[in-house]
Amino acid sequence: MVEKIFFQSSMPRAGSTLLQNVMAQNPDIYATPTSGICDVLLNLKAHFNNSLEFKAQDLDLMEAGKKGFYKEGMFGFYNNITDRKYIIDKCRGWSVTYDFVNYFYPDPKVIIMVRDLRAIVSSLEKKFRQNQHLENGIQNWTEMKGTTVDKRVDLYLNEAPPLNAPIDIIYDIILRKIAQKCLFIKFEDFTTDPESQMKRIYNYVEIPYYKHDFDNVQQFTYENDVFYRPFGEHFVRGKIEPVPDDYLSVLGKHNCDYITQKYAWYYKVFNYKI
Repeated sequence: MVEKIFFQSSMPRAGSTLLQNVMAQNPDIYATPTSGICDVLLNLKAHFNNSLEFKAQDLDLMEAGKKGFYKEGMFGFYNNITDRKYIIDKCRGWSVTYDFVNYFYPDPKVIIMVRDLRAIVSSLEKKFRQNQHLENGIQNWTEMKGTTVDKRVDLYLNEAPPLNAPIDIIYDIILRKIAQKCLFIKFEDFTTDPESQMKRIYNYVEIPYYKHDFDNVQQFTYENDVFYRPFGEHFVRGKIEPVPDDYLSVLGKHNCDYITQKYAWYYKVFNYKI
């Protein structure tokens, strides 16, 4: 029987899949791949609020019913697919919908993996280069779109998923003070000293600590990356170790400077060196 549900709402290319598979080592934790539960709940909210049948009934009763439907629907879903006590559901929308979740599931615990934006953009660019055999929608020579590294950097940051929306989400939850209720884990800290970061997570979600094996991380989650091309890569390497920064050689110093200047707030909040 599921006792608690936690949420992971991380930046792309920041170790979210790795964290899920480390968490899944704990026999009491069911860690999801990228989940659609958040979208389901948001669609339910829209239907409840727009349906004439619900609006025409006693509003207080309907409010109580909606809260129960959201919460019990979420718990019911997981109670039918696992017998583990704790769930960590991964979706980038959980942090920005914090107030909605808090409405029916008070004091939700949201974990957010972040990473130096230069490293994230560099990782996206490397995925683009490695998948030239795929139609990616990034580079279009007829429209002269995404035809240079400089243009693609701008595209990743401002137009192309999966990075532009997560940046806005982080910015928004900081301004709304939601970030103060979440736990941020820096990818660089996690890959350098995973045990200390895992202890922070267990302390935050308030469950007993489990001794994890960081030298032998097995794949528990499954995602078909055909649906996430060209940037999706949801597999884990067996051992957690630091990842060298290569953004200068991949992007060039001028693009790295552009990123740090454009997102100076991000570098200040998360104390990344420029």
